[in-house]
Amino acid sequence: MTDPADSTGSGSSSGSTGSTGSTGSAGRARARAAAELHAVRAGALTTVQDLGRPGHAHLGVPRSGALDEPAHRLANRLLGNPENAATLETTLDGCAVLVTAGGQGRSGPPPADPKVTAGGETSRGPVTEAVVTGAPCAVTVDGRPAPWGVPFRLAAGAVLDVGPAERGLRSYIAFSGGVDAEPVLGSRATDLLSGLGPEPLRDGARLPLGATSAAGPRHGAAIDTAPWAGPPGELVLPVVPGPRADWFTGEALRTLLTGGYRVSSASNRIGLRLEGPVLERAREGELPSEGIALGALQVPPEGRPVVFLADHPVTGGYPVIGVVPQEALAAVAQAVPGTPVRFTPVSG
Repeated sequence: MTDPADSTGSGSSSGSTGSTGSTGSAGRARARAAAELHAVRAGALTTVQDLGRPGHAHLGVPRSGALDEPAHRLANRLLGNPENAATLETTLDGCAVLVTAGGQGRSGPPPADPKVTAGGETSRGPVTEAVVTGAPCAVTVDGRPAPWGVPFRLAAGAVLDVGPAERGLRSYIAFSGGVDAEPVLGSRATDLLSGLGPEPLRDGARLPLGATSAAGPRHGAAIDTAPWAGPPGELVLPVVPGPRADWFTGEALRTLLTGGYRVSSASNRIGLRLEGPVLERAREGELPSEGIALGALQVPPEGRPVVFLADHPVTGGYPVIGVVPQEALAAVAQAVPGTPVRFTPVSG
């Protein structure tokens, strides 16, 4: 049995609808787009995310969706979008995109000599509005500072650059009307494990934006502040006993709740890997494959637990010692490698 969390964050193109292509459904989506994004700097890992595709576990399809769901929801609320509108989820070093007016059905690379303007203050007017939430970071439009956590306008030809995370790991970029990638099973989310949804953003890729409201981008309606809990300096995770807790010794259960763990750099959208003490098994062998819940704390043979996240597999042969409730997983999404982790028991 292989460890499913070994899957890398590089994504698979198998089965992907790939909105970054130039033909087919992606091309049709671009042709009707109100505006388009051209990836100037894709960043370490930037994906399209919404609230995922729950309810398809029987097809072997993970839930997927934004890892820091509150940050994704907040970004859409700030723009007046539905909370399931698709955003860009960046990882570690942000990304940069050029905005163009859509609906031209044009193919090929981004404009070679775009007319660059700042903040939408041009005679052509803004084509969309954007906001950045999640991990705090520097934001610029055509090299000029733009606000974090507050909506701002973008004109055709403007380059939005979202810088490296100053705290935390993942930032969310929302646009008025949302990213209009082709839905798969009711979701536009990139699923790295199954290869569903748009491929991770690559330099030169293009994505359509959905139409804004009839009134177009808002003017002067931005709020000054929005409540937001910053990325954690320490993860304190509640854990409910799992269905296979009896596969571990009593000492292993005590170790889980008292041992000092840290976030491993091998973590990704599939699972949060931990460094720390090994949990001793009371029973050897593997289980028949069985479903795994979001937040499941599975223990592979090397003995250190893995918290399964949005792109987690649906089956596995290793025992689940506990489950971290979903409401605690947003903090997990922002935990950088080396972050201390403690588990506290809660009843199911």
